[in-house]
Amino acid sequence: MGTLRDLQYALQEKIEELRQRDALIDELELELDQKDELIQKLQNELDKYRSVIRPATQQAQQQGSGTLQGEQRTKRQAISAEPTAFDIQDLSHVTLPFYPKSPQSKELIKEAILDNDFMKNLEISQIQEIVDCMYPVEYGKDSCIIKEGDVGSLVYVMEAQSQALLPVSHPLLSQLC
Repeated sequence: MGTLRDLQYALQEKIEELRQRDALIDELELELDQKDELIQKLQNELDKYRSVIRPATQQAQQQGSGTLQGEQRTKRQAISAEPTAFDIQDLSHVTLPFYPKSPQSKELIKEAILDNDFMKNLEISQIQEIVDCMYPVEYGKDSCIIKEGDVGSLVYVMEAQSQALLPVSHPLLSQLC
């Protein structure tokens, strides 16, 4: 058996080993959290790309099957719940406005569209047209952009995150301004 001094020294070594293990565990837990975040981010991007590729591959398969059978299928027209005042021939001559923007802004708008449940299934060409047609608008401090429950016909993409916005689940949320 060791002396009291030997036992105290052994105890100090064990305490130091435990501290090192705790530090290693903390470091590994942090690394695990970072990898979980990366996995979630990559999963979200994969979902976005899948939602874009599925319609394109389905369209290609449909076009390929029509040519194999030697028959030309007429393209189906979409039915709108609201009547349009334009003839389809008139729409083919419409030129959409183009607003130049930085590659970062283009990517931000595209990601916002792909994150939107209603717009993520658009064709890539449609998404590109929307990106090209969007233009910047600046609002002053304390401006009300849109209120919850309002009927909207515009799409907004916020470039900078504002702390004035509350999450939708917040009980005090009555408007987004």
